[in-house]
Amino acid sequence: MGDVEPDSTAGSAGDDRLDRAEALLKKQRIGEASGLLESLIEDEPGNARALFLLAVCLRYRKIHDRALETLERLLDRQPDYGRAWQEIGHNHRDRGRDDEAVGAYERAVELNPGLIASWRFLAQSARRIGDERREALAKTNLRRLENLPPELVSVTSMMHEGALYKAERLCRHFLQRTPHHLEAMRLLAVIGMKLHVYDDAEFLLESALELDPDFDLARMDYVSVLHKRQKFARAHEEAALLRDRMPGNIAAELAFANECSAVGRYDEALEVLDALAERVERPANVQMLRGHALKTVGEHDAAVEAYQAAREHRPEFGDAWWSLANMKTYRFDDDELDTMHRLLDRGRLSAVDEYHLCFAFAKALEDRERYAEAFRYYDRGNRRKHAELRYSADRMHEDFERQKAFFTPERVRELDGSGASDDDPIFIVGLPRAGSTLVEQILASHSKIDGTLELPNVLALVHRLNGRRRRDEAPRYPGILADLDDEKFVEFGRQYIEDTRVHRQGAPYFTDKMPNNFRHIGLILTMLPKARIIDARRAAMACCFSGYKQLFAEGQEFSYSLADIGRYYRDYVDLMAHWQRVYPGRILQVDYEDVVADLEPQVHRMLDFLGMEFEPQCVEFHRTKRSVRTASSEQVRQPIYTSGVEQWRHFEPWLDPLRDALGPELSEQE
Repeated sequence: MGDVEPDSTAGSAGDDRLDRAEALLKKQRIGEASGLLESLIEDEPGNARALFLLAVCLRYRKIHDRALETLERLLDRQPDYGRAWQEIGHNHRDRGRDDEAVGAYERAVELNPGLIASWRFLAQSARRIGDERREALAKTNLRRLENLPPELVSVTSMMHEGALYKAERLCRHFLQRTPHHLEAMRLLAVIGMKLHVYDDAEFLLESALELDPDFDLARMDYVSVLHKRQKFARAHEEAALLRDRMPGNIAAELAFANECSAVGRYDEALEVLDALAERVERPANVQMLRGHALKTVGEHDAAVEAYQAAREHRPEFGDAWWSLANMKTYRFDDDELDTMHRLLDRGRLSAVDEYHLCFAFAKALEDRERYAEAFRYYDRGNRRKHAELRYSADRMHEDFERQKAFFTPERVRELDGSGASDDDPIFIVGLPRAGSTLVEQILASHSKIDGTLELPNVLALVHRLNGRRRRDEAPRYPGILADLDDEKFVEFGRQYIEDTRVHRQGAPYFTDKMPNNFRHIGLILTMLPKARIIDARRAAMACCFSGYKQLFAEGQEFSYSLADIGRYYRDYVDLMAHWQRVYPGRILQVDYEDVVADLEPQVHRMLDFLGMEFEPQCVEFHRTKRSVRTASSEQVRQPIYTSGVEQWRHFEPWLDPLRDALGPELSEQE
């Protein structure tokens, strides 16, 4: 059957008619297969696999219009299904419509790089028109796939069609028979990244590179997993090595620019990205990275232009629309509003584009005080994002309870005196959207304090302490801390100080504003007993709904459900109360509402807690020039304003699930 490549990754399996139809198709008994599939689709109109196989049958019967119609129905349900785009390409190819075929095949390999037939046609087409660059790209991918064992071609295809667990099983089975097969190790690592099992993915890629340091494709993925694990300094080193090994390679250049931004080398990142924007034929992703870097360093107008350029190159690019909305100060005009509405109404968006567009459109509607419509799209975007996560509020609650059970008053007294003597770090903790960026900007305006980033080091240490474990296994941390001696805690503290030095500019003190560090205050004050901790607190309804409206780049998986975010806030308040009891006087709670109501007394209060002299520039924080990477980056470059405190009340009619999750004590504190 050549380029048919039917598979079982497109949706429901239906009944045994589907398997019989696929068997008939493989035997080229096309009419019988079509009859079975028509019957099945009549009973199950949304069965994606049946629609795909029927389209294949129709193409073989040369009924191209109906085949394309069937594929349109399939793509309405699964717009990311690469094989459907390949089938569209086959239909156009068979009718002699090469330009339409090329477009479909390009979309197919963008979604699923494991489609051999698509790469073959793209190589042939590029050769016919003399496009050497595209021909070389297609041939490189084609050769790589043709040289792989058939099982690994299937794994490649499956993992890009969403059949991750099936792909993982097949890949593991292959590795059992063929240990240390480098491409199998890499593919299993990529599957691990897609399943958020980053420690396993990192281990596999490290192992592959030890076996073959010249395996550039694995190094590219290694940079990616290091970045996801927020090991930015190491990721930057690996990206620089990759760039040296692959001069001029666009993917290597992008990886290097991204890691330059991650370690704060924005001038270098922008130099690379500016050159790529001129060189790359469709630079939507390049312009997105440019926009992020420009926004971080405070170049507002240039960032807007970059995001708009990304959107122009790919109009349905949801992240470009959301990045404009996420500047908080950008206002969409009527034409932009109509375009977003049309894109969302039309459908055929990938999940990622859809939820990015939902959040952007909701923000635009909120700015126009169309609150009911805005909530509908916030809700749609959150539901779409929540569907791809595996967050469990129960598991998170158990983690919090483990912290309380381990760090008892007696245990804290036993651990007193452990750790490194450094007093450099100021940890700003809390929930996202609670005002931590504002607190950091105020403190970073002081001459003795460097503002850094949401540093990943504490969370990375927790990962290491937990070790490699199955998802259903109980965590080793914090219990494992009982087995460690004082020297180990000194080592942890000193390692933290050394590893974070790359983000500092020379002041004696620095901030670490990773909000999720509140879960690990016991560990922090054991390894760095002289650290100061500020709890940036915001009233429950305002904080939670502000988080619900925010589409985060990474993590914060609790925020995509009103019930989950309410429960998380409740557990956070409970855990912080525990930390205050066992570490009295070591944590300062700073309420956002107090800061915006009367700034200067709160600045004095924070500096007194830190043992520092008052400096007037802390009150004029918005004049401080520094890189800010969070969602509040534009807001903290403006003077204090109070309009955000009560914004949630516009959405009050729809927030009962949040109130219920918070409970009366928290939800009525406003």
